Amino acid sequence: MIRGVSQERGKTVLEGLYQQLLQRGVQYFLPSSRVAIAGPVGESTPHVVFHEKSHEDLSFEWLGTRYTLTLHRETTDHERRMLRSIGRFLSTRYELLFDPETAARDMPIFGGLTEDRYVSTFLEARVFANAESSGALPDRVSEAIEVLRISALSSYEDKRISTGALLFGSLPDSCHKLPPEPPDALAYSSELTSIRSFHRICDGLRTLALVDGRGLMVELIDVQEWARPFSDMELPVPSARRYRTHSQATLCGGHICLVLTPNGEIKIFGEGVQLFNFFDGRWHLTDAVSKYETWESSVGRRDLAARLFSAGLNLAEERRGGMFVVLDDPAHARRLVSGLDLLETGRRERSGAKNQLHYLLRRTRATELSPAVLESIAQIDGSVVLDRDSGLLAFGAILRHDLSVDQNEDIGEGGRTSAAIGASQFGSVLMVSEGGQVSFYRKGHCLWTL
Repeated sequence: MIRGVSQERGKTVLEGLYQQLLQRGVQYFLPSSRVAIAGPVGESTPHVVFHEKSHEDLSFEWLGTRYTLTLHRETTDHERRMLRSIGRFLSTRYELLFDPETAARDMPIFGGLTEDRYVSTFLEARVFANAESSGALPDRVSEAIEVLRISALSSYEDKRISTGALLFGSLPDSCHKLPPEPPDALAYSSELTSIRSFHRICDGLRTLALVDGRGLMVELIDVQEWARPFSDMELPVPSARRYRTHSQATLCGGHICLVLTPNGEIKIFGEGVQLFNFFDGRWHLTDAVSKYETWESSVGRRDLAARLFSAGLNLAEERRGGMFVVLDDPAHARRLVSGLDLLETGRRERSGAKNQLHYLLRRTRATELSPAVLESIAQIDGSVVLDRDSGLLAFGAILRHDLSVDQNEDIGEGGRTSAAIGASQFGSVLMVSEGGQVSFYRKGHCLWTL
């Protein structure tokens, strides 16, 4: 009797622990959310079951408990998928605690960083579908992440190492076939990092290691050649120039591409978009499709939105700061920008001033400029100001802004952020930080950061 009571108490403590793990996992990937326990439910399900509550709140059930998630906006498809992935992984690990065979087996599911496993479950849900699959299938994503983490700590000739892998998918791909498994094929795991030439043969930018379903490195591929059959297909979201082929490589077949960039960032591509990045010591759910749709809708012109978004990503990869302001009404330009900074102004301030060069871009549309020119003028101190028809109104412009509109916004980037907040009262603002982040501001608030 005493033993039974003790076991019941132990189970209650364990359930409380897993409730905390779920809450922490959700708040890790959705940092602006709040997860609260609403109470028990009759049936315990290992899957997260959603129940709509209101525009800002979402109710869901998991392992016999009902939760409320508050995000102050509607959750996106990828955010819900992330939440399901966290619940799926934790419920599988919870199930294994009561498996009598667990103690006799080596169970990687209990090792490593839990956040990496959440990412892995998002990308390859079948690995942690249940207790049986978690013991039988290799966790290729977590192994690849570990390879990139270790590689990030290394350098070659005082330069950071870049490397990467393409995990062959399980969906149909008429353009690619998995090569036969070579004799003595090595697992794509942390042991590879001890081989000095490993990083040279797959640099992540041009060449990748091809990893089969068993987690073995079976071939080296040129990412541009791999992506060539999909080069005419439109990506779901505009991409940075450097990683366009990486996105294209994952358009079909369910392939997953992981790259350690020269900036020390880990990027994960799938379904034709960047899905995750490991940046500033933590994982970020990119949710690029939803974020780009918000930006495009605000700008109101597809070609202009795509051109500016791509330019922002390219600047971020080069760690160059910049800002694009698309005004709702071009008449507001004089309220935001000094007359001497406007391209339409014929006055010249003084010899040597930048407005001496305004004639080169007067009556120009951003959609007609080459990407290289657009990115060049965006790097000049100040901002690029445009109208909704893509007309270029100013570049290198120092913006007027009223700090009184900033009081409800956390200013973390100094003058550039306060300028973005002020300018967003007049239109849509895309701000690029020198740290590599792209942020969208509207009506005095940051709507997203990528």
